[in-house]
Amino acid sequence: MPATTAHAYAAPAPKAPLEPTTVPRRAVGEHDVLIDIKYAGICHSDIHQVDEDWGQSIFPMVPGHEIAGVVSEVGPGVTRYAVGDRVGVGCFVDSCRECDNCRAGLQQYCTGGGMIATYNGTGVDGEPTYGGYSTHIVVDEQYTLRIPDGLALDQAAPLLCAGITVYSPLAHWKAGPGKRVAIVGMGGLGHMGVKLAHAMGAEVTVLSQSLRKRDDGLRLGADHFHATADPATFEELAGSLDLIVNTVSAHLDLDAYLGLLRNDGTMVNVGAPEQPQSVGTFSLLAGRKSLAGSAIGGIPETQEMLDLCAREGIGAEIEVIAADQINEAYRRVLAGDVRYRFVIDASTLAA
Repeated sequence: MPATTAHAYAAPAPKAPLEPTTVPRRAVGEHDVLIDIKYAGICHSDIHQVDEDWGQSIFPMVPGHEIAGVVSEVGPGVTRYAVGDRVGVGCFVDSCRECDNCRAGLQQYCTGGGMIATYNGTGVDGEPTYGGYSTHIVVDEQYTLRIPDGLALDQAAPLLCAGITVYSPLAHWKAGPGKRVAIVGMGGLGHMGVKLAHAMGAEVTVLSQSLRKRDDGLRLGADHFHATADPATFEELAGSLDLIVNTVSAHLDLDAYLGLLRNDGTMVNVGAPEQPQSVGTFSLLAGRKSLAGSAIGGIPETQEMLDLCAREGIGAEIEVIAADQINEAYRRVLAGDVRYRFVIDASTLAA
């Protein structure tokens, strides 16, 4: 297939509203698959990058790294997929493939030049990458995920970022039976953390600013729900948790949260606040506690997460929108008015 164009929604400049456009897609190469995108999730990081909260971005920008679709063409050397397969694409579309991390299936930590982001990145051809707010995309088969039949494509799309972002630390720090796990925040990431930690057998606590989402948290699998605005929460839960996964991108009193951990407990940050945060050394020394970070997941781990979700019947809690609702969805995300992930119906992008 020759190079082609895709209908898309793009931000033409920093902080600008997204608007309809077309973007180039490369020809299907030897090991590429052409994916007809069916759904694309809206991640808060899409907004951060459009607004250049994390540094200079590339414009025009087509966001979207929570992609679910169907293979419509394969290159002659493709062995993993066939036309008609249900597939997904997450936060990156390539990496060096040769460094220790890439060889270990930890492509998100590539040290050979870094992973190539699905959007707001530069491909091996030197051209900008364009993401999932589009009708189709061409991706190497090695960076494409299989979506099991047990998952609805619209509910599966957010798993490619929100799902794997919380699954990776839960798996790495061995959340499971006998472990007390807390999820900080009940948003797009947090609600998936609750579902996944519960499915893995952990005792799950939600730490949210208020009790407004308590019923949702318990319905999704939480055993306990506490308001962090209430100082009594930090007294009641002191020294009781094995693992805290912090999903919020806001300033927190890290010392207070570290006080909730048992000896050898770990607090893992997956949210990305714009400003640096600090912690007192004695909060770590007392109890041999750890403060850590985790970024998305590699290809093998992401596939593992998708397979678990299919077995356990886990999908994201979503609100499906049309393309012309994207800018309003961005405003609602910033206002916290979504339960819990907006997903774009890609069939409306060309309308």
